[in-house]
Amino acid sequence: MTTDTDVPALVEMRGITISFPGVLALDGVDFFLRPGEVHSLMGENGAGKSTLIKALTGVYAIDAGTITVAGARRSFESTADAQEAGISTVYQEVNLCANLSVGENVMLGHEPRSRGGIDWKAVHEQARGHLTSLGLELDTRSALASHSIAIQQLVAIARAMVLDAKVLILDEPTSSLDRGEVEQLFAVIRDLKEAGVAILFVSHFLDQVYEISDRITVLRNGKLVGEFPIDDLPRDALVTAMIGRELSDLAALSSVADREIPRDGAPVLRVSGLGRKGLLEPADLDVFPGEVVGIAGLLGSGRTELVRLLYGAERADSGTVEIAGESARIHSPRQAMAHGIALSSENRRAEGVVADLTVAENMILGVQAQRGWLRPVPKAERDAIVGEYMEALGVRPADPALPIGNLSGGNQQKVLLARWLATQPELLILDEPTRGIDVGAKADIQRKVAELSAQGLSVIFISSELEEVLRIAQRVVVMRDRRRIGELDSSDVDLDGLIDYIANADEGSVAR
Repeated sequence: MTTDTDVPALVEMRGITISFPGVLALDGVDFFLRPGEVHSLMGENGAGKSTLIKALTGVYAIDAGTITVAGARRSFESTADAQEAGISTVYQEVNLCANLSVGENVMLGHEPRSRGGIDWKAVHEQARGHLTSLGLELDTRSALASHSIAIQQLVAIARAMVLDAKVLILDEPTSSLDRGEVEQLFAVIRDLKEAGVAILFVSHFLDQVYEISDRITVLRNGKLVGEFPIDDLPRDALVTAMIGRELSDLAALSSVADREIPRDGAPVLRVSGLGRKGLLEPADLDVFPGEVVGIAGLLGSGRTELVRLLYGAERADSGTVEIAGESARIHSPRQAMAHGIALSSENRRAEGVVADLTVAENMILGVQAQRGWLRPVPKAERDAIVGEYMEALGVRPADPALPIGNLSGGNQQKVLLARWLATQPELLILDEPTRGIDVGAKADIQRKVAELSAQGLSVIFISSELEEVLRIAQRVVVMRDRRRIGELDSSDVDLDGLIDYIANADEGSVAR
């Protein structure tokens, strides 16, 4: 099914305004979603995308404006109201019950019943029917947790179809998927589009936006920049619309990978044979002063497992660690911090952000943990630290008293980076620091990494975006199947070469 502006909008949002204390999150925004289209909502972190979605799904009440769905004026006071109007959302973090079966999740809250209660045979039969309609052949009695994130997201979409969704919102659905899983998801999206479902798609992967979308709406600083047919908005124009400055301004970041690193002295970190049975085969790693070492590999390759072992977040059962030439025992994150090592986890929600605390309180947690909870950081020192990093990293809104949950994902990530920089580490480990954030925030973080490494800070940098790894790191350690298979000098390899190496290199090989 194709769409054009002559097709009546299924969803009309006009003049939507939402404010929080000290923040005008949306300022008179219009948004129109038509049946049978994939419409991408684009903008930097903090542009208002999540706020607009939450207004449409009943999470936030609007201060001004109107919402019309299928010709009827609606006032959503809860997510249940939005679902009753045919609006369903699949989030980046799948919001299902992992301890239940696939079938139970698909039919949750809508189970067919008999005189004796829930008719479990009918539950699984109907669940199979909904899954089959999406091209999925799954054992509906298998535990949801036994399936990949990609399959879990498709199960969430099947659940939305049980609710007879006319509008499907996909919020960063591909951030944890490999290319094959993305293709599987996109095949389902195309089928739903042909069936007339209106799909609102949010992603920071520009290639995917241009592959799947019919139309793009761009927000910036809570205001509408414009709505564009996909063919009328070249990528450089999209980036300029999102960030309000030319893409060439972002490219001014000098390549960290081209900087020569002397490796004739003792490394900041040397790891030999570090591993744990069933988690990671014994691996070696060294990092020199001022060096950025990238760790590349597919999801599940062992990237995160390696850094969690060296940080003490997981207990190694083999290997040795040296810090600045001296043997070190690191069996806990506290010991790692005592040796000047900081880790910013890939799991921002579970292991990073403390949602009930303010921006300032989140930012100061690392320093407070260093000193111990019986030695509170003095207010003047705390204010100085927070003020320095709010400015240095461009955290928006620039109000440290705001609850961190009011910030966008990219700005939350900047707060977490500030938390660990404030501890003055010798080695900073960044695990997926730019995942799920916009191009502007991503450039800010990359620029800060470049600046800090030039000043002598050593960095281990993990990213699923291989181009980013090559741009940031001088050396790239390559992982596959939970083992280290070799390393590359990033100045000697391009993206195609790195992909080929990940897929085909023999274990233990080294290219320079």
